[in-house]
Amino acid sequence: MVSKVNVRGVFYGLLLLLSTTISVNAQSPQEVAKLKQQLEGSNDNTKKVTLLLALGKYSLYKEGEYKIDLDSARAYTNEARSLSETLHYKAGIGRSILQDARIYREGGNKKKAWQVANNALTYFTVNNMPVLKGDTYLELRNHLTQDEKDIEKQIKYTNLAIGLYKKSGSKEKQANTLIDLSDLYQAKSDLNKSLHLLQESLAIYKNIKFKRLQGVYIYMADAYRLSNNNDLSIKYALMAVKTAEDLHDNSMQLCMIYNHVGLIYFDVKNFEEALVYFKKALNVAYQHNDNRAVNELSHNIASILYRKHRDREAIDLLNIAVTKYPSDNSDVQVVINQFFTICYLRIKDYNNAKIYYNKLLQQYGTTTNANIYRGYLYKGIITYLRETGQVTRTYKYLEEYKNYCVGNKYLHGLAEMEFSYFKSDSASGNLSGAIDHLKKYHYLRDSTISVSRTKQVSALQIQYETEKKDKNIIVLKELSKLQESKLHNSTIIQYVFAGGLLLSTLFIGLLYYAYRLKQRTNKKLELKRQQIDEQNALLKKLLTEKEWLLKEIHHRVKNNLQIVISLLNTQSSFLENKEALAAIQNSQHRMHAMSLIHQRLYQSENLASINMSWYINELVSYLKECLGSDKKIKFILDNEAVELDVAQAVPLGLILNEAISNAIKYAFPDKDRGTIEISLKRTEGTNYQLIVADDGVGLPENADLQNSNSLGMNLMAGLSQQLDGSFSIKNDNGVNVAITFTKNNNLGKIDVTVPV
Repeated sequence: MVSKVNVRGVFYGLLLLLSTTISVNAQSPQEVAKLKQQLEGSNDNTKKVTLLLALGKYSLYKEGEYKIDLDSARAYTNEARSLSETLHYKAGIGRSILQDARIYREGGNKKKAWQVANNALTYFTVNNMPVLKGDTYLELRNHLTQDEKDIEKQIKYTNLAIGLYKKSGSKEKQANTLIDLSDLYQAKSDLNKSLHLLQESLAIYKNIKFKRLQGVYIYMADAYRLSNNNDLSIKYALMAVKTAEDLHDNSMQLCMIYNHVGLIYFDVKNFEEALVYFKKALNVAYQHNDNRAVNELSHNIASILYRKHRDREAIDLLNIAVTKYPSDNSDVQVVINQFFTICYLRIKDYNNAKIYYNKLLQQYGTTTNANIYRGYLYKGIITYLRETGQVTRTYKYLEEYKNYCVGNKYLHGLAEMEFSYFKSDSASGNLSGAIDHLKKYHYLRDSTISVSRTKQVSALQIQYETEKKDKNIIVLKELSKLQESKLHNSTIIQYVFAGGLLLSTLFIGLLYYAYRLKQRTNKKLELKRQQIDEQNALLKKLLTEKEWLLKEIHHRVKNNLQIVISLLNTQSSFLENKEALAAIQNSQHRMHAMSLIHQRLYQSENLASINMSWYINELVSYLKECLGSDKKIKFILDNEAVELDVAQAVPLGLILNEAISNAIKYAFPDKDRGTIEISLKRTEGTNYQLIVADDGVGLPENADLQNSNSLGMNLMAGLSQQLDGSFSIKNDNGVNVAITFTKNNNLGKIDVTVPV
């Protein structure tokens, strides 16, 4: 059982399934046996009350949810209250009432729990018990949900508790509750406030010389991680690990720390280190038999294995977790079912993929948009339908996914949704819609990056302000010590007045010198800032000019090619030799094939790559118009929207030009009609295959393709070598030209396998 909703866990659930909760119960079975032994041997009735309440608390927060544990907790609590009433021990009576409220809440009787908690609040107010009153406000907070209105109420109750702890001098509870408050502000996405509260909590812990700082360190690491300050995030994460290991902490808190460190390394793409810490966390979870944690951590490890294309290993690991350590948590089941679906789809095991797809459909019907894990349902269902050829059914879920992301202000999810729309439109042949959604995806992705940078700037500002505050505290402490020294020596000032006056003069001189030094330092810093701003402005200007020049180059290359085409056209009017005219026409077609690429580059915002699906459509239209005849030739295009850089697009375009031109000219000498099929698709990984096939007369039976003197044949073979690919031509109910090549991987791409 868990004392309260883990806001931090829910918040990170959107990122990497970090909803591992930590039991508030600190007693091990051995310590409980010791408590019972002390209870039997104690003659101090007041101490007996404390021991009875401790035993009740252990039963209440014992792992697992069993009625026998609740009954045991209620029995210990009732005995503590009865003994307290006999002793007229007010603190014992109040603590018993408060623990009774927690028992009702854990038992599911929330109405009764709320009533008893308010009774406890009244009792502590009347009897002037501020610390226990603060504890009661935290118990009332645990009755609230995680929606926006209730989070504001939680913040109100938490602030009331902090004020009472501060007033009564309960420093450790004040620091603990400041961490809770930082969680709530993280849930509101106010990272600045959250970091301020964590810094304040850490300062209090250090002030009271509290040693178990691993908890606050890992929370600070997570906060800096969300602010994209990776250096500070890793620094505090490793401090948490070192502190926990030095203190020989082997609780579920250590599991959470290892898990969060793994997440931080995952974010900076250090997957090997991430895997090390996820495995450490999993070992701790095994020791505590925490089924939910085992499932979540197995999923985290499986996600890395999936990225490494070790699909079977990932599936086997997760199957062991769900079989040997089953979790009844619906959120965990959603994420695991989604993972199994996409994993089985990638290895083309459609039968098993369908099993988990059906589970997602069942969970889809039982959850609402208020559930932060619903996004996983949409992604799993949409991926299954698209990969199994049911593209038209994806649009319903895509629209719902969009509304879900908008309602939850989930910018990263909106970007993923637009990319899913692009994939569905591409698969259904709606190229204009695909292009529109791809543009929206790039816009939203850039917006996400901009928000992340803003958060990083805020985190750096907080770091600067914190360091400044620490320096001010040091100065104030020094001034305080100086004042104490003056008070201590006030009785002898009359004997050392002259010396004191001299010392005061020297001190003022030092202060003035420090002031002047600070002024000079500030001027230097301001000058450096101005220089940096000027350099940044110059770099932005140079970048803009570079992009403009690159577009202008492509534009001029395209125009020059068109001029050459026009010159060749003029030259052809003076020629009567058919072979010469044909050679000039072929050259014009080749130049136009290259011209299309440069035209696309200067007209597009993307200067690095060409959409080959668009390019093939444009080239076919041009060749049909230029080489058109009375024959009715049907073109069948089946191309993926693959993006290629210029180094690969130009040779591939020339190969397409040769293959299509030859098919139009020579494939159908004795036919009135024919069919030319063009296909560009991925075969596996980053390998692609281009096929141009016709149903014409085919190649002569005695054709020697290896020693052919044909310029077109040699050109296609040479360009295939330039692509580092393979070239083949054969008869297959007509001519079949195939080129296989590997796509360059230096273009940006989206990775849909990011773990939860």
